[in-house]
Amino acid sequence: MTNTLYTNDNLFIVHGLNSESADLVYLDPPFNSKRTYSAPIGTKAAGASFKDMWTWQDINDAYLDKLIEKYPALVSFIQSIGTMHSKAMMSYITYMTQRIIQLHRILKNTGSFYLHCDHTANHYLKLVLDEIFGKNNFRNEIAWHYSGWNAKLKNSFNKRYDTILFYSKSANFTFNSYAESWQTEEEYIQVRKQKLLIDKDGRKYVMSDGGNGKRIKRFLDEAMKYGKPICDIWMIDKINNSSKEATGYPTQKPLALLRRIIQASSNEGDIVLDPFCGCATTCVAAQQLGRKWIGIDIEKQAADLLVERLSDDAGLFKNFVHTTIIPQRTDLTIEPITPSIKQRLFTQQKAHCNACDIELPIHQFEVDHIIPKSKGGGDYYENYQLLCGSCNKIKGDRPMEYLRLKIQTREKHLKEKISFGE
Repeated sequence: MTNTLYTNDNLFIVHGLNSESADLVYLDPPFNSKRTYSAPIGTKAAGASFKDMWTWQDINDAYLDKLIEKYPALVSFIQSIGTMHSKAMMSYITYMTQRIIQLHRILKNTGSFYLHCDHTANHYLKLVLDEIFGKNNFRNEIAWHYSGWNAKLKNSFNKRYDTILFYSKSANFTFNSYAESWQTEEEYIQVRKQKLLIDKDGRKYVMSDGGNGKRIKRFLDEAMKYGKPICDIWMIDKINNSSKEATGYPTQKPLALLRRIIQASSNEGDIVLDPFCGCATTCVAAQQLGRKWIGIDIEKQAADLLVERLSDDAGLFKNFVHTTIIPQRTDLTIEPITPSIKQRLFTQQKAHCNACDIELPIHQFEVDHIIPKSKGGGDYYENYQLLCGSCNKIKGDRPMEYLRLKIQTREKHLKEKISFGE
């Protein structure tokens, strides 16, 4: 569903979206900065806040099995982060990886992915993206540079940029060559480092290197018309308190930044998704540029702000949906549990429980949802499994990770008893 704002855990929401349904994904997640961000009293966003610090309690166990099954090398890498850095960083990267896997699934083959981060975890996140998207689909590491007061630091330079990691899903992706206007003719001449000349018709030009030792004329009127191509260092100011855009929302990003990304990597009518949409800057920029959009944010206190901003933006947002309901995929066949489903699973699992691995006749198995319906799991074959009666009772409406932990604990206790008896 497009032009929709969801207030819920984005992992549940994206799990309910169809595969290859978004043309562009931009996300500005928490950075694991170990800070608490709160909007000032008196601003539009007053009451909105989030804690950017992580423990294993932030991980959704229901989705760990897919990560372990499909990306074993990535799991080993993430586990090593706990030793190299900290358990908190390992938890944060696990949290992000769970979501990036689903975002990759829902991105079209021609789509692009922009992950906004900073020095805290960008090097770990890039390795995650290399594994999920493929290292050959890495396009740019963009430095968003912004101005500010520089303090005299004793042990480092001032930090004045964020990192935006840009990947495509394939080699065939949408990219609109992007240029911005030269401010003045003098700026163009200064960059070219060439002497200004005038031809017989009175046109201004500079002589420039054309390759292979050739010199060519570059006319200023054409240069001013076509602008200067954008490099991977973006000089865009942050939002300040006096800006018309300012809502007071923590970590709000400027519209100019999102407009640049959206113009470069999507076309009119395309679908733009932001799973950490905060104060809806991505949604506003997408609507202004004639794109469809999906925004997701878990912050309930910010919901009124999001709706207000979407509604107020020049009257653009007269028709949009705001909901907390988890969507259900329509690209998978809904299959109610039937004897034939049970027989297919029985054959697929070779008559073994998918948890404890015990072999049983078919009538002693029960069909279970791998991802519970309460966590966004649907009634489709890919989400079904057979469990023995004991395992199904232990699992209940909990994730498989919980069940496997219980089985491991039980086996450990059994071994200890045997060892004690010997």
